[in-house]
Amino acid sequence: MNARRKPALCPVPGAQAAVSRRRARPGGGSSGPVAQASFEGGGASDSRSGDGPRDPEAPPAPNRSVATGSLGVRARQGVCARHLQRRKASVYVTCAGVGRGCLGRPLLAALALLAALDWLCQRLLPPLAALAVLAATGWIMLSRLARPQRLPVATRAVLITGCDSGFGKATAKKLDALGFTVLATVLDLNSPGALELRACCSPRLKLLQMDLTKPADISRVLEFTKAHTASTGLWGLVNNAGQNILVADAELSPVSTFRSCMEVNFFGTLEVTKGLLPLLRHSSGRIVTVSSPAGDMPFPCLAAYGTSKAAVALLMDTFSCELLPWGVKVSVIQPACFKTEAVKDMDQWEERKRQLLANLPRELLQAYGEDYIEHLNGQFLHCLSQALPDLSPVVDAITDALLAAQPRRRYYPGHGLGLMYFIHYYLPEGLRRRFLQSFFISPYVPRALRPGQPGLTSARDVAQDPGPKPGPSPTAQ
Repeated sequence: MNARRKPALCPVPGAQAAVSRRRARPGGGSSGPVAQASFEGGGASDSRSGDGPRDPEAPPAPNRSVATGSLGVRARQGVCARHLQRRKASVYVTCAGVGRGCLGRPLLAALALLAALDWLCQRLLPPLAALAVLAATGWIMLSRLARPQRLPVATRAVLITGCDSGFGKATAKKLDALGFTVLATVLDLNSPGALELRACCSPRLKLLQMDLTKPADISRVLEFTKAHTASTGLWGLVNNAGQNILVADAELSPVSTFRSCMEVNFFGTLEVTKGLLPLLRHSSGRIVTVSSPAGDMPFPCLAAYGTSKAAVALLMDTFSCELLPWGVKVSVIQPACFKTEAVKDMDQWEERKRQLLANLPRELLQAYGEDYIEHLNGQFLHCLSQALPDLSPVVDAITDALLAAQPRRRYYPGHGLGLMYFIHYYLPEGLRRRFLQSFFISPYVPRALRPGQPGLTSARDVAQDPGPKPGPSPTAQ
């Protein structure tokens, strides 16, 4: 009768562990037979219930006090967890509202994206790699989205080339509205663009006639600029003037086309920049040059234009390094295809195509075919029809390069340039070439390479071919 019964197993999960911890706690609660009796299935608890002695064969009754205590703790924990979640949500909403008011939507979105990237990196990458990715991404995003510090306009003067139309005319208007003293060069003082600037801008804007292929015009503009900015100094130079004469394969393009593009886009820009460097060094000013992605990537049929733009972009990178001790900052604008006045003028492209066909050597015309040139011209005109009509991204980039405390070395205004540069720098060469061809001008097989088509495929064929019979030229048809 005095033999002890084994303690009953508590059916509530965790209750048996709680019993064991209570028994093992030193000096905590009751000990000895009293404590054991309070946790056994019978004993004192049964006698207090008034039900009399229990049947030894009956299963032990569950310890309701332990079960109730465990469920109560869990309920309280659930309530606390839900309360904590609500508090966190309210804190997040408050922080979002404050961040939106103080930082603005772009920066707040960047911080949210950075938090999501942090969560993803912690689960997919090792700690050091996750930290490196997070730090690099955060620096790039915040440096691009943070509001840049702008310099005051005050009495700053700036020279802009090529203001007859397009980016130059739009930039001259905006800088004049901001309070700059603008010296705008044009090819013709009586052109529609020059008359528009004279009519809508303030008296601070001065129109100067200059042809970048004529050294006398350049010298006259340099002398006027030095005299006109003697008291205020010259803050900025915007090299905007440029030209693209022809769209054709490099073999089909005359050498004169390459020389003409280099004269305007490279040598003219070089001469103006060198002539104004003493003024820009004195003011620790800015040089902003409008280039093109065609100078970075081998676009088909833009060999002459792309070569000149590549040369001027490399020249500006060199100036950026050499003028750094003087405090002169150099920026290059690489815009997408925008619908300027030169792009809108479809008649000039048709006339240049006719001139190319009229002056093309007979051998090349027979090897490539007139339809090949017609196809290239049609593809190019279709690409121009898809150009962006709003010039403000380019104008804003030029303005930022002039006024930002820390301007960028490169600006890429326009849509689609990020994907284009990513493909160019990171994908294999075959994919890059295929993408450029499909993006700009799709490939078209020259006549001599088409199966079953007449064409000249060797020098012997050229020598034996008597040439076309006398008749009307292709341009007359």
